[in-house]
Parts: sequence; C-alpha cells; structure tokens
Amino acid sequence: MSSTSVKPNMLPPGLVSNLQDVLSKRGGGDQPTEPSTSEAAEDPVDSSKPIVLVTNGDGIDSPGLTYLVEALVRQGLYNVHVCAPQSDKSVSGHSVTLRETVSVSSAEINGATAYEVAGTPVDCVSLALSGALFSWSKPLLVISGINRGSNCGHHMLYSGVVAGAREALISGVPSLSISLNWRKDESQENDFKDAVAVCLPLINAAIRDIEKGEFPKSCFLNIEIPSSPLSNKGFKITKQSTWRSTPSWQAVSANRYPPGHFMNSQQSLGIQLAQLGRDASAAGAARRVTTQKKNVEIESTGAAGKSDFERVKKYFRLEFADKEQENTDEDLDFRALESGFVSVTPLSLSPHLESDTQTAASNWIASALQEQ
Repeated sequence: MSSTSVKPNMLPPGLVSNLQDVLSKRGGGDQPTEPSTSEAAEDPVDSSKPIVLVTNGDGIDSPGLTYLVEALVRQGLYNVHVCAPQSDKSVSGHSVTLRETVSVSSAEINGATAYEVAGTPVDCVSLALSGALFSWSKPLLVISGINRGSNCGHHMLYSGVVAGAREALISGVPSLSISLNWRKDESQENDFKDAVAVCLPLINAAIRDIEKGEFPKSCFLNIEIPSSPLSNKGFKITKQSTWRSTPSWQAVSANRYPPGHFMNSQQSLGIQLAQLGRDASAAGAARRVTTQKKNVEIESTGAAGKSDFERVKKYFRLEFADKEQENTDEDLDFRALESGFVSVTPLSLSPHLESDTQTAASNWIASALQEQ
C-alpha cells in the first residue's frame, strides 16, 4: 500500500490566515483549502512500536548508518527516526553550534523518518530530543553509529559518535555508541553489514529491557566491533583505557599547500565543505583581530600595525600515529578489541564510573548476552 507524503507548511499561521482572507475577499477562483499544521504533516508514528533514534558522526550518507537503519526497519519492530550530520563530523567531540542558524533538510531512507543537519552529532541529538523537529521528544533508545574507526580510550573525548550517545544520556535517554575497527586497505564496506549483524541482538535486548525497566540508567554503552566482525571471539565487558594515538603536527610548505588546498584528495565532499567553513570562520576572525589590533595601536601609539603582507604565516597538518601500549590488562577496551573481542564499555557522565553503576551495567550485559 503506497502512502503519499505531505510537505509541512512552512508559512507562519498568521500569514496563511491573512492570505486566505485576501483571497476570499477577491472572490476569484477556488477558495484555498485550509492549510495543514506542522503536526498534521508529520509522518504518522505507530504508537504500538517504540521509537528508536539513530545518529552518527560520519554523516548521514555513511554505510555504517545506512546498514544499521535498514536492519532496524527490516525487523518491523520499531519506529525508526534518523537525525544525523549532513557531513563528516567524526572528530567533533561534544561540540555544539551556537550563535549560528542550523539548517535541517529531510532525507530519503526507506522505512525511516530522516533529517540531515548542518551541525554536529550533539546538535542532532539535542535537536531531536527538543520536540522542535519531531512530534515526540523522548525516544526509547538513541543509537549513535556505526562509526568508521574505533573509539577506545581517550579517543572517546574526540569522538563525535560517542558524544551523540553521551548527549542522549545527559537528556535522560538510554543510548549506545557503536564503532567498527576499520583498517585501511583491509576493511571493506560490507564489514559494516556484518557489524550490524553482530550488534543487532544486543540492541534488541537493550530495547526489550528498557521497556521492562531493567536497563542500567546511569550510563551508556560504547560498543567496539573488531575489524573482522563475523570472526569475533564473543562479547567482553571492558573498562575504558587511557589509550590514544600520538598526535603529530607536521609543518608543511605554503607553496606546496597554499590556503584553500585540500591535502587529502580522498577526503569526502562533506569534509571539504566543512574545511571551507572553518577556513572562512578563521579568516573572518583573523580580520577582526587584525582590525582590533590596528585600532589599539593607532589609539595608543599612533602607529599602524603590520600589513597582512608583512605577517608571518605558517601551515601545519595534524596526523595521528598509533603507538604500542604497555598496559597488558585484558579487560581494557583496546586490548579486548585487538584480541578479536567485541568490547562493551559502560560509560557515565562522571569521569570515574561508580562501582554500583559498573556492577549494574556488567550484570545486565552478562544476562543479555546469555540469552542470545
């Protein structure tokens, strides 16, 4: 049975009413029909099915999100809604967009109500839970992922996909963040489909027990899937490590990499557009700072500041290099992942997970996995 989608009326109700009055007084042509409200134009929600919100850090067109949403829709058990960044925001951390207008556009994902947002994963979750975008404001579960690349240890602080799940927890909504340990020149897009097959039973168990009130309430779960998902050694309850890649800033030639040049030709269009936005913002800020400095110098000394031509400009590029870890604790997230296990780490809003929260989460994970 086919359904006809109706676009929301974007005109203010007062303006619509005034236009109706004008048209009716003219007496010409057919009378305009009564406009539908934004609520009436909303895609209907089956109240018998729980609402699941999906976001990510890699962007709405990423295969990890696509395969996950398709699998959730295919089960027919949930109302699946998507609110995800329109471009790659995988290392945006827990950043939000302030003092700027955020654009939102509808997106086509079969079986799901989807929007792409010109913002970060935290923007997406915050907006979705605000009640301003959807007709609901609190889904049963928020799933952030599946991310391209692992997020163990301190990488969680940089991670946009982990931040999406953390924002849900801040708002009191249970959440999961999911990442695939993507390996360059080895991993393939179909690995995301296998990763979905691995984590879907845990997602279903979480939704079932949230409805029963048995899911841990003071934490969210960070799930790390090994690079060969179907060859995993099983699930392992882990602790967050202090592992991180080593940051390396490399000086680059201004002649080789002039302003506006994108160093990695393989970067997605989303990353390039994001870089353009950052460059434009940085340029604007630099102009303002330069103007302020010149004004101060003129007022205090009567001498103008240096021209842009005289200023020294340098260019750097940040890269991360993996390093060997000395910690051999097999219960740490990165150790379990390297050993081929699916790492499941409970994370709270506190820097240190309380022992009772750790115990409750560990007990739930153990019982959920026994039933699979």
